This record gives sequence, structure tokens and C-alpha cells, in this order.
Amino acid sequence: MAAFAAVATGACASGAPLVPGQSRGYVPSLVGQRVIVFPVQRNFGVDGDPTAEMAFALSGPGAGPEWLLPEDLERTLARSPALNAPLENLPVDVFLRAEVNRIGDPIYGVLRRIGAVTDASLALLPVAVRRGAAPTDSLGVATDGPVPVEYVAALVDVRSGRVLWFGVEAGQPGTDDDPRRLASAAEALALRLVPPRRGAAAPEGAS
Repeated sequence: MAAFAAVATGACASGAPLVPGQSRGYVPSLVGQRVIVFPVQRNFGVDGDPTAEMAFALSGPGAGPEWLLPEDLERTLARSPALNAPLENLPVDVFLRAEVNRIGDPIYGVLRRIGAVTDASLALLPVAVRRGAAPTDSLGVATDGPVPVEYVAALVDVRSGRVLWFGVEAGQPGTDDDPRRLASAAEALALRLVPPRRGAAAPEGAS
């Protein structure tokens, strides 16, 4: 319980749940920044590999930041096992229930230790990936039909623990066996973090 309370530092229980496209805070310019990228922490019923799709989308052409992707972090931690900095199963569920302005331990300690050995200033914490809302009929009743996938993510200042941005990004609706459903959601998250330069086309299928 102490660890759970610590990670909720600066949390506000009145924070209303966000819907796709909504966010709190701001995304600073990430061009030239070194950013730690954690694996997706919670998967609520989404097929495929959301961490791999996210990493692929972030590594697209013209990305700008230096992303330290999960596989890069795994190699770093393998060389420094004394860091005690787990990448998965972090206590992130508070993000889904309240507005978090600043993280505390144990997540903050993990960020600080990884940041110290990688010289990274920011961290992308993908809190969860989940199925979006079902389509509704003219009476507002949920129906069977294609639904989108949503990424719920936070961008955190490694040194202070302050949550700079928290948002929900959704891709194109699709069926469970449609690989574009997850890929388009990952592209939407990547575009939110690093918008295309003026005159540059967004990736095909991105929303």
C-alpha cells in the first residue's frame, strides 16, 4: 500500500476519464531529446503486440527524438543489473482512476536510475492499451461492429517526476483480426508526440 500511495503523488481524484483525442498538459518539442520508452504496462483485451507496434511507429521516418526503446533498455539493464529498474508491471493503475500530476516511487526511482545511466531527460510511459467504445445505433445503444484500439500514455520528466502530458489516442476501427487496428492506434500516438513537419505527409492510415 505504501508503494501504491507513493506513485500517486500529486494525483487528483476529480480528474475525469479522458476520451480518445483528449489530453492533459502539453507535449514539448522532442526533437533532439533522448526519451526512455517503457513497454506497454497493461493490455486490456487487445490482440497483437502493442509494445512492438508502438516501437515501430515511433521509429518511423523523421521521428526527431532519440527513442530509447524497450529492447535498448533491456540491453542497458542487462549490463547494469544492480540498477534494480524493472520495465514491466509497474503500478500505473492510478493513471486510469485519477489525474496524476507528479509520480512518486517506485516509478520515479526507476525513471531516475535509468535516466542516470542513459542521460535521458524524458520518459514515455504507455499505461495501457485497450479496446475502444463499441459503435451505437440511433438510440445510443451499443451494437456489434468494428471498434478502435486506444493507447493511454503519459510523458514524464525524468528528473522531477512531473507528468508533462497524459492522453488517449485511438486508431481506425477494425475487427479483432485486423492488424491495421493496432498499427493505426500506434501511429496516432506517435503523431501526437511528434507531429509531422510542415509539408510532410502523415503515415498512411494514421488518424
